[in-house]
Amino acid sequence: MMEHEHHRRYSFIGVLLFAVPVFITLQLIRIRVDPNMARDFGIIGPLFETEQHLVTPARGQIFDRWGNLLAGNRTVYEVSVELKQVKNPQTIALTLKTVLNEDYDEILARASGLKSEGLLNVVLVDNVPQDKIEDLKFVQEQMQAAFGSSNVEGAPSLSGLQYTAHLGRIYPEKTLASNLLGFVGRDSRGYFGVEERYNDLLAGKPKMILVSRDPNRVRENPSVPDGASLVLTLDRAVQSKMEEIIDAAIIETGSSSGTLLVMDPRNGEILALATTPRLDLNEFWQYSKLFSEETPYNRGISQSYEPGSVFKVITMASALDDGAVKPETVFVDTGAIEVGGVTIYNWDMGAWGPQDMQGCLQHSLNVCLAWVATQIGANDLYRYLQSFGIGHVTGVDMAGEASGRLKIPGDTDWYAADLGTNAFGQGVAATPLQMGTAISAIANHGKMMAPHIVRSVVSEGYQHDIEQRVLGMPVSAETADTLSEILARSLEIESSDALVTGYRVAGKTGTAEIPTPFGYTTNQTNASFVGWGPVDDPRFLVYVWLEKPATSPWGSIVAAPVFRRAVEELVVLINLPPDNVRHQLNGN
Repeated sequence: MMEHEHHRRYSFIGVLLFAVPVFITLQLIRIRVDPNMARDFGIIGPLFETEQHLVTPARGQIFDRWGNLLAGNRTVYEVSVELKQVKNPQTIALTLKTVLNEDYDEILARASGLKSEGLLNVVLVDNVPQDKIEDLKFVQEQMQAAFGSSNVEGAPSLSGLQYTAHLGRIYPEKTLASNLLGFVGRDSRGYFGVEERYNDLLAGKPKMILVSRDPNRVRENPSVPDGASLVLTLDRAVQSKMEEIIDAAIIETGSSSGTLLVMDPRNGEILALATTPRLDLNEFWQYSKLFSEETPYNRGISQSYEPGSVFKVITMASALDDGAVKPETVFVDTGAIEVGGVTIYNWDMGAWGPQDMQGCLQHSLNVCLAWVATQIGANDLYRYLQSFGIGHVTGVDMAGEASGRLKIPGDTDWYAADLGTNAFGQGVAATPLQMGTAISAIANHGKMMAPHIVRSVVSEGYQHDIEQRVLGMPVSAETADTLSEILARSLEIESSDALVTGYRVAGKTGTAEIPTPFGYTTNQTNASFVGWGPVDDPRFLVYVWLEKPATSPWGSIVAAPVFRRAVEELVVLINLPPDNVRHQLNGN
Protein backbone atom coordinates (compact mmCIF):
# COMPACT_ATOMS: atom_id res chain seq x y z
CA MET A 1 0.00 0.00 0.00
CA MET A 2 2.76 2.39 0.96
CA GLU A 3 4.84 1.47 -2.11
CA HIS A 4 1.83 2.07 -4.34
CA GLU A 5 1.27 5.54 -2.80
CA HIS A 6 4.94 6.51 -3.29
CA HIS A 7 4.83 5.30 -6.86
CA ARG A 8 1.73 7.43 -7.56
CA ARG A 9 3.38 10.54 -6.10
CA TYR A 10 6.58 10.05 -8.07
CA SER A 11 4.58 9.57 -11.24
CA PHE A 12 2.69 12.81 -10.59
CA ILE A 13 5.93 14.73 -9.98
CA GLY A 14 7.42 13.27 -13.14
CA VAL A 15 4.43 14.34 -15.21
CA LEU A 16 4.57 17.83 -13.62
CA LEU A 17 8.26 18.23 -14.38
CA PHE A 18 7.58 17.26 -17.99
CA ALA A 19 4.48 19.42 -18.36
CA VAL A 20 5.91 22.70 -17.01
CA PRO A 21 8.68 23.05 -19.61
CA VAL A 22 6.27 22.07 -22.32
CA PHE A 23 3.81 24.72 -21.12
CA ILE A 24 6.50 27.38 -20.97
CA THR A 25 7.72 26.45 -24.46
CA LEU A 26 4.18 26.65 -25.85
CA GLN A 27 3.69 30.05 -24.20
CA LEU A 28 6.93 31.37 -25.70
CA ILE A 29 5.80 30.16 -29.14
CA ARG A 30 2.43 31.83 -28.57
CA ILE A 31 4.06 35.11 -27.56
CA ARG A 32 6.15 35.07 -30.71
CA VAL A 33 3.23 34.14 -32.94
CA ASP A 34 0.52 36.32 -31.35
CA PRO A 35 1.33 40.01 -32.18
CA ASN A 36 -0.88 41.34 -29.36
CA MET A 37 0.92 39.35 -26.67
CA ALA A 38 4.30 40.25 -28.15
CA ARG A 39 3.36 43.92 -27.96
CA ASP A 40 2.11 43.63 -24.36
CA PHE A 41 5.24 41.86 -23.17
CA GLY A 42 7.37 44.41 -25.02
CA ILE A 43 5.75 47.11 -22.91
CA ILE A 44 5.71 45.30 -19.57
CA GLY A 45 9.11 43.63 -19.82
CA PRO A 46 11.27 46.75 -19.37
CA LEU A 47 9.31 47.67 -16.24
CA PHE A 48 10.83 44.70 -14.46
CA GLU A 49 14.32 45.64 -15.65
CA THR A 50 14.11 49.26 -14.45
CA GLU A 51 12.88 51.34 -11.54
CA GLN A 52 11.53 54.87 -11.38
CA HIS A 53 13.67 57.67 -9.96
CA LEU A 54 12.82 61.36 -9.54
CA VAL A 55 15.94 63.22 -10.69
CA THR A 56 16.43 66.81 -9.59
CA PRO A 57 18.73 68.69 -11.98
CA ALA A 58 21.74 70.65 -10.77
CA ARG A 59 20.88 74.30 -10.18
CA GLY A 60 22.25 76.67 -12.81
CA GLN A 61 25.28 78.78 -11.97
CA ILE A 62 25.53 82.59 -11.87
CA PHE A 63 28.45 84.53 -13.37
CA ASP A 64 29.40 88.18 -13.67
CA ARG A 65 29.78 89.72 -17.13
CA TRP A 66 33.38 88.44 -17.41
CA GLY A 67 32.68 84.85 -16.36
CA ASN A 68 33.60 85.13 -12.68
CA LEU A 69 31.59 82.62 -10.66
CA LEU A 70 29.23 84.27 -8.18
CA ALA A 71 26.97 81.30 -7.37
CA GLY A 72 27.70 77.62 -7.97
CA ASN A 73 27.13 74.16 -6.54
CA ARG A 74 29.06 71.81 -4.27
CA THR A 75 28.39 68.50 -2.55
CA VAL A 76 26.80 69.01 0.85
CA TYR A 77 25.09 66.64 3.25
CA GLU A 78 21.77 66.23 4.95
CA VAL A 79 22.18 64.92 8.51
CA SER A 80 19.19 62.91 9.71
CA VAL A 81 18.31 60.26 12.28
CA GLU A 82 16.53 56.93 12.00
CA LEU A 83 14.40 57.25 15.13
CA LYS A 84 14.18 53.50 15.80
CA GLN A 85 17.97 53.31 16.02
CA VAL A 86 18.49 56.31 18.32
CA LYS A 87 19.79 55.31 21.77
CA ASN A 88 20.87 58.64 23.22
CA PRO A 89 19.36 61.80 21.67
CA GLN A 90 21.24 63.96 24.21
CA THR A 91 24.57 62.79 22.77
CA ILE A 92 23.40 63.58 19.25
CA ALA A 93 22.23 67.07 20.25
CA LEU A 94 25.46 67.84 22.11
CA THR A 95 27.63 66.60 19.23
CA LEU A 96 25.78 68.68 16.61
CA LYS A 97 25.96 71.71 18.85
CA THR A 98 29.73 71.25 19.27
CA VAL A 99 30.63 70.33 15.69
CA LEU A 100 28.01 72.24 13.69
CA ASN A 101 27.05 75.00 16.15
CA GLU A 102 23.40 73.94 15.98
CA ASP A 103 20.80 74.76 18.61
CA TYR A 104 20.94 72.03 21.30
CA ASP A 105 17.26 72.16 22.26
CA GLU A 106 16.05 72.09 18.66
CA ILE A 107 18.22 69.09 17.75
CA LEU A 108 17.26 67.27 20.97
CA ALA A 109 13.57 67.69 20.18
CA ARG A 110 14.05 66.34 16.66
CA ALA A 111 16.31 63.45 17.67
CA SER A 112 13.85 62.49 20.41
CA GLY A 113 11.04 62.25 17.90
CA LEU A 114 9.11 65.18 19.34
CA LYS A 115 8.98 66.83 15.91
CA SER A 116 8.75 63.67 13.83
CA GLU A 117 5.10 64.18 12.80
CA GLY A 118 4.84 60.42 12.31
CA LEU A 119 8.04 60.13 10.27
CA LEU A 120 10.56 57.39 10.97
CA ASN A 121 13.46 59.43 9.57
CA VAL A 122 13.86 63.05 10.70
CA VAL A 123 16.16 65.65 9.16
CA LEU A 124 18.28 67.38 11.79
CA VAL A 125 20.26 69.80 9.62
CA ASP A 126 21.00 70.25 5.92
CA ASN A 127 23.67 71.85 3.71
CA VAL A 128 26.51 70.58 5.90
CA PRO A 129 29.91 70.79 4.09
CA GLN A 130 32.15 67.78 3.57
CA ASP A 131 34.73 68.78 6.20
CA LYS A 132 32.09 68.98 8.93
CA ILE A 133 30.75 65.57 7.97
CA GLU A 134 34.26 64.15 8.32
CA ASP A 135 34.41 65.67 11.81
CA LEU A 136 31.10 64.04 12.72
CA LYS A 137 32.20 60.67 11.39
CA PHE A 138 35.45 60.90 13.36
CA VAL A 139 33.53 61.58 16.58
CA GLN A 140 31.20 58.71 15.75
CA GLU A 141 34.13 56.31 15.20
CA GLN A 142 35.82 57.36 18.45
CA MET A 143 32.60 56.91 20.38
CA GLN A 144 32.05 53.48 18.82
CA ALA A 145 35.60 52.44 19.75
CA ALA A 146 35.19 53.65 23.32
CA PHE A 147 31.69 52.36 24.09
CA GLY A 148 31.02 49.79 21.38
CA SER A 149 27.43 48.61 21.24
CA SER A 150 26.86 49.19 24.95
CA ASN A 151 23.24 48.81 25.99
CA VAL A 152 23.81 50.55 29.30
CA GLU A 153 21.10 53.17 29.67
CA GLY A 154 22.51 56.68 29.21
CA ALA A 155 25.76 55.52 27.58
CA PRO A 156 27.02 58.00 24.93
CA SER A 157 25.85 56.94 21.48
CA LEU A 158 25.43 58.43 18.04
CA SER A 159 23.43 55.47 16.76
CA GLY A 160 20.84 56.47 14.24
CA LEU A 161 22.81 59.30 12.58
CA GLN A 162 22.73 59.18 8.78
CA TYR A 163 24.43 61.32 6.12
CA THR A 164 22.95 61.86 2.65
CA ALA A 165 24.95 63.69 -0.01
CA HIS A 166 23.36 66.12 -2.47
CA LEU A 167 24.24 69.31 -4.33
CA GLY A 168 23.99 72.56 -2.38
CA ARG A 169 24.55 76.22 -3.24
CA ILE A 170 27.92 77.85 -2.70
CA TYR A 171 28.83 81.52 -3.05
CA PRO A 172 32.60 81.80 -3.45
CA GLU A 173 32.55 85.61 -3.00
CA LYS A 174 30.60 85.35 0.28
CA THR A 175 29.07 88.82 0.86
CA LEU A 176 29.92 90.32 -2.53
CA ALA A 177 26.77 91.44 -4.36
CA SER A 178 24.71 89.49 -1.83
CA ASN A 179 21.84 92.00 -2.00
CA LEU A 180 21.59 91.43 -5.75
CA LEU A 181 22.06 87.67 -5.84
CA GLY A 182 19.77 86.55 -3.03
CA PHE A 183 20.24 83.01 -1.75
CA VAL A 184 18.92 79.46 -1.91
CA GLY A 185 17.29 78.26 1.31
CA ARG A 186 17.13 74.83 2.89
CA ASP A 187 14.07 74.07 0.79
CA SER A 188 16.19 74.51 -2.39
CA ARG A 189 14.17 77.59 -3.33
CA GLY A 190 15.60 80.98 -4.21
CA TYR A 191 14.95 83.96 -1.95
CA PHE A 192 15.45 87.62 -2.90
CA GLY A 193 17.37 89.08 -5.81
CA VAL A 194 18.26 87.06 -8.88
CA GLU A 195 17.94 83.68 -7.13
CA GLU A 196 14.23 84.30 -6.47
CA ARG A 197 13.39 86.18 -9.67
CA TYR A 198 14.89 83.43 -11.87
CA ASN A 199 14.25 80.50 -9.53
CA ASP A 200 12.34 78.37 -12.05
CA LEU A 201 15.00 78.81 -14.73
CA LEU A 202 17.89 78.17 -12.35
CA ALA A 203 16.26 75.16 -10.68
CA GLY A 204 15.36 73.39 -13.91
CA LYS A 205 12.60 70.79 -14.09
CA PRO A 206 12.75 67.61 -11.96
CA LYS A 207 11.92 64.55 -14.05
CA MET A 208 10.76 61.03 -13.29
CA ILE A 209 12.95 58.61 -15.27
CA LEU A 210 13.37 54.84 -15.58
CA VAL A 211 16.76 53.71 -14.30
CA SER A 212 18.20 50.31 -15.25
CA ARG A 213 18.66 47.86 -12.40
CA ASP A 214 21.67 46.50 -14.24
CA PRO A 215 24.80 48.41 -13.15
CA ASN A 216 26.45 47.50 -16.44
CA ARG A 217 23.85 49.58 -18.29
CA VAL A 218 24.18 52.74 -16.21
CA ARG A 219 25.35 54.73 -19.24
CA GLU A 220 22.02 54.00 -20.89
CA ASN A 221 20.13 55.89 -18.17
CA PRO A 222 18.48 59.06 -19.56
CA SER A 223 20.02 62.37 -18.52
CA VAL A 224 18.18 65.37 -17.11
CA PRO A 225 19.33 68.83 -18.25
CA ASP A 226 20.77 71.09 -15.56
CA GLY A 227 19.02 74.32 -14.70
CA ALA A 228 19.85 77.36 -16.82
CA SER A 229 22.87 79.45 -15.88
CA LEU A 230 22.87 83.24 -15.82
CA VAL A 231 25.45 85.76 -16.97
CA LEU A 232 24.89 89.08 -15.20
CA THR A 233 25.54 92.64 -16.34
CA LEU A 234 27.39 93.01 -13.05
CA ASP A 235 31.14 93.65 -13.13
CA ARG A 236 32.71 91.88 -10.16
CA ALA A 237 35.61 94.33 -9.88
CA VAL A 238 33.32 97.37 -10.06
CA GLN A 239 30.90 95.88 -7.54
CA SER A 240 33.73 95.12 -5.10
CA LYS A 241 35.15 98.64 -5.37
CA MET A 242 31.74 100.31 -4.99
CA GLU A 243 31.05 98.27 -1.85
CA GLU A 244 34.39 99.38 -0.48
CA ILE A 245 33.62 103.03 -1.27
CA ILE A 246 30.12 103.08 0.22
CA ASP A 247 31.29 101.27 3.36
CA ALA A 248 34.00 103.88 3.88
CA ALA A 249 31.53 106.71 3.25
CA ILE A 250 29.11 105.37 5.86
CA ILE A 251 31.87 105.30 8.47
CA GLU A 252 33.27 108.69 7.44
CA THR A 253 29.89 110.48 7.51
CA GLY A 254 28.31 108.55 10.36
CA SER A 255 25.38 107.53 8.13
CA SER A 256 22.98 104.79 9.17
CA SER A 257 23.13 103.21 5.70
CA GLY A 258 24.30 103.86 2.17
CA THR A 259 23.52 102.88 -1.42
CA LEU A 260 25.67 103.33 -4.52
CA LEU A 261 24.27 102.50 -7.96
CA VAL A 262 26.28 102.35 -11.20
CA MET A 263 24.38 102.01 -14.49
CA ASP A 264 25.16 102.27 -18.18
CA PRO A 265 22.50 104.77 -19.35
CA ARG A 266 22.87 103.58 -22.96
CA ASN A 267 21.36 100.16 -22.31
CA GLY A 268 20.14 100.00 -18.69
CA GLU A 269 22.81 97.52 -17.59
CA ILE A 270 23.53 97.58 -13.86
CA LEU A 271 27.29 97.42 -13.41
CA ALA A 272 27.13 97.62 -9.62
CA LEU A 273 24.64 98.18 -6.84
CA ALA A 274 26.30 98.40 -3.44
CA THR A 275 24.16 98.74 -0.35
CA THR A 276 24.06 97.70 3.32
CA PRO A 277 23.86 95.48 5.25
CA ARG A 278 25.32 92.51 3.36
CA LEU A 279 24.96 88.83 4.15
CA ASP A 280 27.47 86.00 3.75
CA LEU A 281 25.29 83.92 1.43
CA ASN A 282 26.98 80.69 2.54
CA GLU A 283 25.42 81.35 5.95
CA PHE A 284 21.99 82.45 4.76
CA TRP A 285 20.44 81.32 8.03
CA GLN A 286 21.97 84.44 9.61
CA TYR A 287 19.47 86.52 7.62
CA SER A 288 17.22 87.38 10.57
CA LYS A 289 20.17 88.74 12.53
CA LEU A 290 20.90 91.37 9.87
CA PHE A 291 17.50 92.23 8.45
CA SER A 292 14.34 93.30 10.22
CA GLU A 293 10.95 94.43 8.95
CA GLU A 294 12.37 97.96 8.74
CA THR A 295 15.51 96.86 6.89
CA PRO A 296 14.88 95.64 3.32
CA TYR A 297 17.17 93.06 1.79
CA ASN A 298 18.18 95.46 -0.98
CA ARG A 299 17.67 99.16 -0.25
CA GLY A 300 18.53 100.01 -3.84
CA ILE A 301 15.31 98.51 -5.20
CA SER A 302 13.15 97.95 -2.14
CA GLN A 303 13.37 101.11 -0.01
CA SER A 304 11.53 104.23 -1.12
CA TYR A 305 12.57 107.58 0.25
CA GLU A 306 11.93 111.26 -0.44
CA PRO A 307 14.89 112.13 -2.68
CA GLY A 308 14.90 115.88 -2.27
CA SER A 309 16.70 118.16 -4.72
CA VAL A 310 17.97 115.45 -7.10
CA PHE A 311 14.31 115.36 -8.14
CA LYS A 312 14.69 118.89 -9.52
CA VAL A 313 16.42 117.33 -12.55
CA ILE A 314 13.14 115.66 -13.52
CA THR A 315 11.03 118.76 -12.82
CA MET A 316 13.29 121.02 -14.89
CA ALA A 317 13.46 118.49 -17.73
CA SER A 318 9.66 118.41 -17.81
CA ALA A 319 9.38 122.23 -17.87
CA LEU A 320 11.99 122.67 -20.60
CA ASP A 321 10.44 119.95 -22.76
CA ASP A 322 6.94 121.36 -22.23
CA GLY A 323 8.11 124.84 -23.20
CA ALA A 324 6.89 126.30 -19.92
CA VAL A 325 10.36 127.78 -19.42
CA LYS A 326 13.52 128.18 -21.44
CA PRO A 327 17.13 128.06 -20.17
CA GLU A 328 17.30 131.85 -20.33
CA THR A 329 13.96 132.41 -18.54
CA VAL A 330 14.54 134.69 -15.55
CA PHE A 331 12.81 134.19 -12.21
CA VAL A 332 13.12 136.80 -9.47
CA ASP A 333 13.56 134.85 -6.25
CA THR A 334 12.13 136.72 -3.25
CA GLY A 335 12.86 133.85 -0.88
CA ALA A 336 9.28 132.58 -0.59
CA ILE A 337 6.35 131.46 -2.74
CA GLU A 338 2.83 130.32 -1.90
CA VAL A 339 1.46 127.26 -3.67
CA GLY A 340 -1.88 125.78 -2.69
CA GLY A 341 -2.02 127.82 0.48
CA VAL A 342 1.41 126.67 1.71
CA THR A 343 4.45 128.94 1.78
CA ILE A 344 7.65 127.41 0.43
CA TYR A 345 11.13 128.68 1.33
CA ASN A 346 14.63 128.04 0.07
CA TRP A 347 17.01 125.69 1.84
CA ASP A 348 18.89 128.65 3.36
CA MET A 349 15.76 130.79 3.93
CA GLY A 350 17.40 133.36 1.63
CA ALA A 351 16.27 135.40 -1.37
CA TRP A 352 18.52 135.02 -4.42
CA GLY A 353 17.04 137.69 -6.71
CA PRO A 354 17.01 137.31 -10.53
CA GLN A 355 18.04 133.82 -11.65
CA ASP A 356 17.90 132.05 -14.98
CA MET A 357 17.13 128.31 -15.01
CA GLN A 358 20.78 127.39 -14.63
CA GLY A 359 21.02 129.59 -11.55
CA CYS A 360 17.91 127.96 -10.09
CA LEU A 361 19.53 124.52 -10.40
CA GLN A 362 23.02 125.64 -9.50
CA HIS A 363 21.81 127.16 -6.21
CA SER A 364 19.13 124.46 -5.79
CA LEU A 365 16.35 126.98 -5.16
CA ASN A 366 13.13 125.39 -3.91
CA VAL A 367 11.18 128.58 -4.53
CA CYS A 368 12.22 128.72 -8.17
CA LEU A 369 11.40 125.07 -8.85
CA ALA A 370 8.00 125.44 -7.17
CA TRP A 371 7.34 128.40 -9.46
CA VAL A 372 8.47 126.34 -12.47
CA ALA A 373 5.91 123.70 -11.49
CA THR A 374 3.14 126.27 -11.50
CA GLN A 375 4.18 127.33 -15.01
CA ILE A 376 3.80 123.76 -16.29
CA GLY A 377 0.55 123.16 -14.43
CA ALA A 378 -0.50 120.13 -12.43
CA ASN A 379 -1.89 118.01 -15.28
CA ASP A 380 1.18 118.33 -17.49
CA LEU A 381 3.74 118.04 -14.70
CA TYR A 382 2.29 114.80 -13.34
CA ARG A 383 1.98 113.44 -16.88
CA TYR A 384 5.71 114.00 -17.28
CA LEU A 385 6.54 112.52 -13.88
CA GLN A 386 4.62 109.36 -14.73
CA SER A 387 6.36 109.12 -18.10
CA PHE A 388 9.66 109.17 -16.16
CA GLY A 389 8.37 106.12 -14.25
CA ILE A 390 7.87 107.84 -10.90
CA GLY A 391 5.36 105.89 -8.82
CA HIS A 392 5.83 102.72 -10.87
CA VAL A 393 8.23 99.79 -10.66
CA THR A 394 10.97 99.78 -13.27
CA GLY A 395 10.51 96.04 -13.86
CA VAL A 396 14.11 95.27 -12.96
CA ASP A 397 14.79 91.52 -12.94
CA MET A 398 15.33 91.14 -9.20
CA ALA A 399 12.73 90.14 -6.64
CA GLY A 400 11.36 92.64 -4.16
CA GLU A 401 11.16 95.91 -6.11
CA ALA A 402 9.09 98.66 -4.47
CA SER A 403 6.97 101.06 -6.52
CA GLY A 404 7.47 104.22 -4.49
CA ARG A 405 4.60 106.70 -4.30
CA LEU A 406 3.50 109.57 -6.48
CA LYS A 407 0.26 111.26 -5.50
CA ILE A 408 -1.54 112.75 -8.48
CA PRO A 409 -4.49 115.14 -8.85
CA GLY A 410 -7.66 113.19 -8.10
CA ASP A 411 -6.13 111.08 -5.34
CA THR A 412 -7.86 111.63 -2.01
CA ASP A 413 -4.58 112.60 -0.33
CA TRP A 414 -3.33 114.95 -3.06
CA TYR A 415 -3.50 118.68 -2.32
CA ALA A 416 -2.75 121.72 -4.44
CA ALA A 417 0.31 122.39 -2.27
CA ASP A 418 1.82 119.10 -3.48
CA LEU A 419 2.41 120.70 -6.86
CA GLY A 420 4.97 123.00 -5.25
CA THR A 421 6.62 120.56 -2.84
CA ASN A 422 6.80 117.64 -5.28
CA ALA A 423 8.76 119.89 -7.64
CA PHE A 424 11.79 119.73 -5.35
CA GLY A 425 11.42 116.11 -4.26
CA GLN A 426 9.34 116.46 -1.11
CA GLY A 427 6.11 114.49 -0.66
CA VAL A 428 7.11 112.01 -3.37
CA ALA A 429 8.89 108.71 -2.71
CA ALA A 430 11.11 106.67 -5.02
CA THR A 431 13.82 104.03 -4.78
CA PRO A 432 17.43 104.77 -5.79
CA LEU A 433 16.94 102.54 -8.85
CA GLN A 434 13.79 104.43 -9.89
CA MET A 435 15.59 107.74 -9.58
CA GLY A 436 18.65 106.45 -11.42
CA THR A 437 16.51 105.02 -14.22
CA ALA A 438 14.46 108.22 -14.61
CA ILE A 439 17.50 110.50 -14.70
CA SER A 440 19.36 108.14 -17.03
CA ALA A 441 16.96 109.40 -19.71
CA ILE A 442 18.63 112.82 -19.43
CA ALA A 443 22.07 111.22 -19.78
CA ASN A 444 20.91 109.08 -22.72
CA HIS A 445 19.59 111.88 -24.91
CA GLY A 446 15.98 111.49 -23.73
CA LYS A 447 15.69 107.72 -24.10
CA MET A 448 14.96 105.79 -20.89
CA MET A 449 16.18 102.18 -20.93
CA ALA A 450 14.83 99.38 -18.74
CA PRO A 451 17.30 98.57 -15.96
CA HIS A 452 18.38 94.93 -15.82
CA ILE A 453 20.88 92.71 -14.04
CA VAL A 454 20.84 89.59 -16.27
CA ARG A 455 22.75 89.85 -19.53
CA SER A 456 22.18 86.36 -20.94
CA VAL A 457 20.78 82.93 -20.13
CA VAL A 458 22.78 79.77 -20.89
CA SER A 459 20.63 76.65 -21.28
CA GLU A 460 21.52 73.23 -22.74
CA GLY A 461 24.59 74.59 -24.49
CA TYR A 462 22.97 77.67 -25.99
CA GLN A 463 23.33 81.30 -24.89
CA HIS A 464 20.32 83.58 -25.17
CA ASP A 465 21.07 87.29 -24.78
CA ILE A 466 18.48 89.40 -22.95
CA GLU A 467 16.94 91.95 -25.27
CA GLN A 468 17.39 95.57 -24.23
CA ARG A 469 14.10 97.40 -23.72
CA VAL A 470 13.22 101.04 -24.11
CA LEU A 471 10.83 102.17 -21.35
CA GLY A 472 10.03 105.40 -23.14
CA MET A 473 11.28 108.78 -24.24
CA PRO A 474 9.91 111.17 -21.62
CA VAL A 475 11.68 114.20 -23.12
CA SER A 476 13.29 115.02 -26.44
CA ALA A 477 16.98 114.56 -27.15
CA GLU A 478 17.33 118.35 -27.42
CA THR A 479 15.82 118.86 -23.96
CA ALA A 480 17.98 116.15 -22.42
CA ASP A 481 21.21 117.47 -23.94
CA THR A 482 20.39 121.07 -22.98
CA LEU A 483 19.78 120.06 -19.37
CA SER A 484 22.96 117.95 -19.25
CA GLU A 485 24.95 121.00 -20.33
CA ILE A 486 23.23 123.20 -17.72
CA LEU A 487 24.04 120.72 -14.94
CA ALA A 488 27.65 120.30 -16.10
CA ARG A 489 28.21 124.06 -16.07
CA SER A 490 26.56 124.32 -12.66
CA LEU A 491 29.07 121.88 -11.14
CA GLU A 492 31.98 123.66 -12.81
CA ILE A 493 30.93 127.14 -11.65
CA GLU A 494 30.42 125.86 -8.10
CA SER A 495 33.77 123.99 -8.15
CA SER A 496 31.77 121.07 -6.84
CA ASP A 497 33.36 118.21 -4.90
CA ALA A 498 31.77 115.96 -7.53
CA LEU A 499 34.10 117.11 -10.32
CA VAL A 500 36.43 114.43 -11.70
CA THR A 501 39.80 115.44 -13.14
CA GLY A 502 39.99 114.63 -16.84
CA TYR A 503 36.28 113.90 -17.28
CA ARG A 504 33.43 116.33 -17.80
CA VAL A 505 30.42 115.25 -15.74
CA ALA A 506 26.91 116.55 -15.08
CA GLY A 507 25.01 116.10 -11.87
CA LYS A 508 22.85 117.35 -9.06
CA THR A 509 22.93 117.20 -5.27
CA GLY A 510 20.00 116.34 -3.07
CA THR A 511 19.21 117.03 0.58
CA ALA A 512 15.84 115.96 1.94
CA GLU A 513 14.29 116.21 5.37
CA ILE A 514 12.85 112.91 6.58
CA PRO A 515 9.07 112.66 7.03
CA THR A 516 7.70 111.33 10.32
CA PRO A 517 4.15 110.98 11.70
CA PHE A 518 4.75 114.34 13.40
CA GLY A 519 6.10 116.26 10.41
CA TYR A 520 9.55 116.60 8.85
CA THR A 521 12.74 116.21 10.85
CA THR A 522 15.03 119.20 11.15
CA ASN A 523 18.21 117.48 12.31
CA GLN A 524 18.33 114.39 10.08
CA THR A 525 18.34 114.18 6.29
CA ASN A 526 18.73 111.93 3.30
CA ALA A 527 21.75 113.12 1.31
CA SER A 528 22.03 112.19 -2.36
CA PHE A 529 23.94 112.91 -5.52
CA VAL A 530 23.28 111.80 -9.09
CA GLY A 531 25.77 112.32 -11.88
CA TRP A 532 26.77 111.02 -15.28
CA GLY A 533 29.49 111.37 -17.85
CA PRO A 534 31.34 112.00 -20.00
CA VAL A 535 28.77 114.66 -20.89
CA ASP A 536 29.35 114.41 -24.67
CA ASP A 537 29.11 110.60 -24.69
CA PRO A 538 27.76 109.23 -21.37
CA ARG A 539 29.02 105.77 -20.40
CA PHE A 540 27.97 105.74 -16.74
CA LEU A 541 25.40 107.09 -14.33
CA VAL A 542 26.17 106.98 -10.61
CA TYR A 543 23.56 107.48 -7.90
CA VAL A 544 24.60 107.97 -4.26
CA TRP A 545 22.31 107.91 -1.24
CA LEU A 546 23.47 108.31 2.37
CA GLU A 547 20.79 107.89 5.02
CA LYS A 548 20.94 110.20 8.05
CA PRO A 549 24.57 111.39 7.77
CA ALA A 550 25.89 112.73 11.07
CA THR A 551 28.85 114.88 9.97
CA SER A 552 26.79 117.14 7.70
CA PRO A 553 23.19 117.11 6.45
CA TRP A 554 24.06 118.41 2.96
CA GLY A 555 24.34 116.23 -0.11
CA SER A 556 26.91 118.61 -1.59
CA ILE A 557 29.24 117.92 1.35
CA VAL A 558 28.76 114.20 2.08
CA ALA A 559 27.37 112.63 -1.13
CA ALA A 560 29.16 114.57 -3.90
CA PRO A 561 32.65 113.39 -2.83
CA VAL A 562 31.40 109.79 -2.87
CA PHE A 563 30.36 110.27 -6.50
CA ARG A 564 33.83 111.60 -7.34
CA ARG A 565 35.62 108.67 -5.67
CA ALA A 566 33.32 106.19 -7.37
CA VAL A 567 33.92 107.69 -10.82
CA GLU A 568 37.68 107.94 -10.30
CA GLU A 569 37.76 104.17 -9.67
CA LEU A 570 35.11 103.33 -12.25
CA VAL A 571 36.83 104.90 -15.27
CA VAL A 572 39.95 102.84 -14.55
CA LEU A 573 38.03 99.60 -14.12
CA ILE A 574 36.00 100.02 -17.32
CA ASN A 575 39.04 101.33 -19.21
CA LEU A 576 37.51 104.69 -20.12
CA PRO A 577 40.22 107.20 -21.21
CA PRO A 578 40.12 110.85 -20.12
CA ASP A 579 38.12 113.13 -22.41
CA ASN A 580 41.12 114.63 -24.24
CA VAL A 581 42.59 111.18 -24.97
CA ARG A 582 39.22 109.84 -26.07
CA HIS A 583 38.71 112.80 -28.41
CA GLN A 584 42.13 112.24 -29.95
CA LEU A 585 41.42 108.55 -30.44
CA ASN A 586 38.11 109.41 -32.08
CA GLY A 587 39.75 112.00 -34.31
CA ASN A 588 37.88 114.92 -32.77
